[in-house]
Amino acid sequence: MTEDNMSTIDIQENQLLKLDKELLTILLQDKSTGRNIIWASDNYKKHGPEYSADRQLLVPLITGHHWNIIRPRTAKSKTEQQKRVRQKAEVFTPSWVCNRQNNLIDEAWFGRKDVFNTEQEASWLTNKERICFQTDAGRTWTDYVELDRLEVSCGEAPYITSRYDAVTGDFIAVPDRIGILDRKLRAVAENTESKDDWLDWADRAVKSVYGFDWQGDNVLLARENVLFTVAEHFLYKFNSELPVQDLLGFAKVIAWNIWQMDGLKFVVPNSCCTETRTEETLFETITHSTECEGCKKGDNRRHNGIYCRIKDWKTNKILRFVDMVMEGK
Repeated sequence: MTEDNMSTIDIQENQLLKLDKELLTILLQDKSTGRNIIWASDNYKKHGPEYSADRQLLVPLITGHHWNIIRPRTAKSKTEQQKRVRQKAEVFTPSWVCNRQNNLIDEAWFGRKDVFNTEQEASWLTNKERICFQTDAGRTWTDYVELDRLEVSCGEAPYITSRYDAVTGDFIAVPDRIGILDRKLRAVAENTESKDDWLDWADRAVKSVYGFDWQGDNVLLARENVLFTVAEHFLYKFNSELPVQDLLGFAKVIAWNIWQMDGLKFVVPNSCCTETRTEETLFETITHSTECEGCKKGDNRRHNGIYCRIKDWKTNKILRFVDMVMEGK
């Protein structure tokens, strides 16, 4: 991977700060805790105690002289990559595999193969013709744009947006992208003319894609990738940059839709704890310890950690993710 390619795929936090100081603040928010996302691992602890697993990602810690701390996986050293594989089973998927799996989802929805592209050995050939939305079920491009999709353990969100190959680091041009959001934004571009209409439907597209991850840096990288995907598609369609106010609007949606979570417990990572209480008797003070009931019994409805919340944009309701899973929604 060349330095030029790295500068293209790596969205630097100083760059976000320069665009608008509120932008990075929004992208660091944790809607479940009301604070910021946390590091959730000790991979960055060498930089100081404020980079410990339980500490929040704060703007001063990743900007200024610290501008190069958060980097995509392909820019991390082999040692760092291997350490994260061992500790959190972190494995990134090449874009051609993401494409193949996303194609299977689209094949089931459209009722036909090769809608957006034709698969090749470890690549694909983009279909340059306008996408036809005539389906046996009578579905339209607006139905497709508003389909809710979730990428579990999303890492840097390669299934949602394929700005670059998560394994090789190769940048992928807008017309050839294969992510879920990329496909939705292509449908928006092909079926709208004005900027206002594009922005309206792009907003609906972003509100329909969700993802979560344990690692704090991955959550930020995924959020940045989704935001810049929107900006790059807008630039490709209109040959002009997305206004900062619109970037802020999309960032507020993304902060809800890409969130930090322990995917096995549906709570904020490491938020479950052993609770202690003291009891004063006539002769002594007795301390009682109570393990998290959910962790002890494997019951995801009884954790004492902070349950993650997401937003249903169709109803504007804030929901606990665990409740949606348990109810099969």
